[in-house]
Amino acid sequence: MPWPDALQSVLKTGHDREVLAVHPYRSACPRSVWAQLFAEARSEIFLAGYTNYFVWLEQPALLRTLRRKAESGCRVRFLLGDPDSETTRRRERIEDVTLTVSTRIRITLEHLAELPDTDGIEGRFSSPEDGPNHIGLSVSRFDEHALVTPHLARAIGHDSPLMHLRRSEENGMFDRFAEHIEELWSRGSVIRTGPTPA
Repeated sequence: MPWPDALQSVLKTGHDREVLAVHPYRSACPRSVWAQLFAEARSEIFLAGYTNYFVWLEQPALLRTLRRKAESGCRVRFLLGDPDSETTRRRERIEDVTLTVSTRIRITLEHLAELPDTDGIEGRFSSPEDGPNHIGLSVSRFDEHALVTPHLARAIGHDSPLMHLRRSEENGMFDRFAEHIEELWSRGSVIRTGPTPA
């Protein structure tokens, strides 16, 4: 009987029901999706891309948004790659672009330095041992939503694919990626997110 097969092809019934959207390129994900996730997050914003550089370009007044979120009780975290690590240097040789990985990380660090030392805003570098695991996969979590980008070969972030996940079950796709970045965070080293002393 064809009806159940047709229905199943339209309605997500398995683990893939946590996948809201997929994009062949991160740059194809509308900026409005990111803006909505930032705006609606109440308890958790966790940006665990290796550089997190592009969010400053694509989201207007992001510093103000993050400050307001932290002040309202939302936990805001940045997990970055170490700009001076061997993993970073290796990736720079692979990408061979003018705007290097370490420069992109340092731009994020400059933005974070503009944030006050507010409770709820935290930053860490991933450990040297975890660098290879971090640089190949970017995960941005907003409460029960996540935007996941596996980085392909020589492609830089905006040329790699993106999945939009929403948590709907225990130990599903969302939880697997959330656990991954929590593990990297647990071994990371603290970086300052406040202004540099004069």
